[in-house]
Amino acid sequence: MHRKNYIRNLKKEILELKEKRNAVILAHNYQRPEIQDIADVLGDSITLSLKAKDTNKDVIIYCGVDVQADIAKILNPEKIVLLPDINAKCPMALMLYLDDLKKAKKNNPRSETLLYTNTPTVMKAYGDCLTTSANITEVAGRMKTDTIVWASDIHMADYVAEKSGKKVIPISEEVVCPVHNQLSLEDLISAMEKYPTAEVLAHPECLSEIRKRARHLASTEGILRYCQQSDMKEFIIATENGLLYRLKKEIPNKEFYPASETAICTAMKGITLERLRDSLKEMKYQIEIPRYILDKARKAIEKSGW
Repeated sequence: MHRKNYIRNLKKEILELKEKRNAVILAHNYQRPEIQDIADVLGDSITLSLKAKDTNKDVIIYCGVDVQADIAKILNPEKIVLLPDINAKCPMALMLYLDDLKKAKKNNPRSETLLYTNTPTVMKAYGDCLTTSANITEVAGRMKTDTIVWASDIHMADYVAEKSGKKVIPISEEVVCPVHNQLSLEDLISAMEKYPTAEVLAHPECLSEIRKRARHLASTEGILRYCQQSDMKEFIIATENGLLYRLKKEIPNKEFYPASETAICTAMKGITLERLRDSLKEMKYQIEIPRYILDKARKAIEKSGW
């Protein structure tokens, strides 16, 4: 009972601070259940980016990883954007280096450059277009060159090539999303044997052998829409397990199973109610981006048609 009272009072304090700061709480689908419950908007990175772009609030508090919060700032340079956990750094973005991007661009001068949202923000000033898993095939298909320099993980590079028919050159062969990369075929087969009537849905960052066995590939928001519209009643979800909470909450008449119990992003899960409260109370940690990077990155987003 003491714990329940503590959580109830904590949520009340957060809502009061949100009102005081004239803030909006955005939360990624991979966030903890309690963060999802208190958010004003839930979604994947493009959904949250567009909501950030349209908000009339003075403060945007972004419950996600750092490079996603940076996009909210790029789209709202005059607003205050807060990241509740200073250590919420995307592990995939940390594998990417600007020198590798510059080298790839130099070696492929006639190719356009496509950057994933989960890339270091400084890189976004060097890209022609910026994409998410939700709009990647559309953006890649619109690009003028048949060869694309790609800044992000190798599994998404394969996915872009498969869907667009273009040659995709990753700036590094070693970059992966640790969460999706650890989802093994053995994990999936085990889940399929345990739930033989369930349909497999997967995120494009998964390994090719996972993607080939999926009935549908999509961003987290795309997976949610598919499940809402499908006549199927059971689904195996191959992505970070935070999405399952939202699926079960919004579609209670269907069953959802993880492809792996260990598909957890610790960077996403670092944001807690206490850190969210402290962020609003102390107005920390504010996202700051040099203007020249911000302006160039915004042009890449606009060119991508967000």
